[in-house]
Amino acid sequence: MSDVAEGFEVTVGAGTLRSPSPSVPTLPHRWTRAGVTVEAAFTGAHLLHLAVAGCVLNDVYREAEALGVVVDGARVHARGGYDTGTWSSTGIEYAVEVDSPASPDDVARVLDEVERVAEIPRAVRTGTRVRRVASLS
Repeated sequence: MSDVAEGFEVTVGAGTLRSPSPSVPTLPHRWTRAGVTVEAAFTGAHLLHLAVAGCVLNDVYREAEALGVVVDGARVHARGGYDTGTWSSTGIEYAVEVDSPASPDDVARVLDEVERVAEIPRAVRTGTRVRRVASLS
C-alpha cells in the first residue's frame, strides 16, 4: 500500500524579491547582479521541484527581456508530492510573483510565454528517459 508524501516546497528569488534572510544560500545568476536566493532542502524530491522553479525564474527574466518588459524582481514557489511506494511524482505546482513597473497585461504576457517555453517544466510534463551509464566521457 502506498501513501502520498506532500509538500517538498522550494522557493527561488531574484532582484527585489530575493529572500531577505542572511542564512539563505545565494547562487550566481546571469540575469541579476546579486544572484538568486534558494530556499530548499537537499533531497531528490526538493531538487526536482527546484529545477522547475529555477528554470521558470530564469525564463521570466529571459522572456521579459525579449518582450521589452522590465523585471525588478521575481520569486517562484514550487511544490508537489510523491507516491511513497514508487516515489513517482503526483505532480508539481508553481506560482510566480513578479515585481515590475510594467502593466499587469504585459507581466501576464511574459508569464504566458514562460509557461509555453520553460524547458524543465516541458521536459517533466512529457517525461524523459533517465538511465545510469558507466561513464559520461
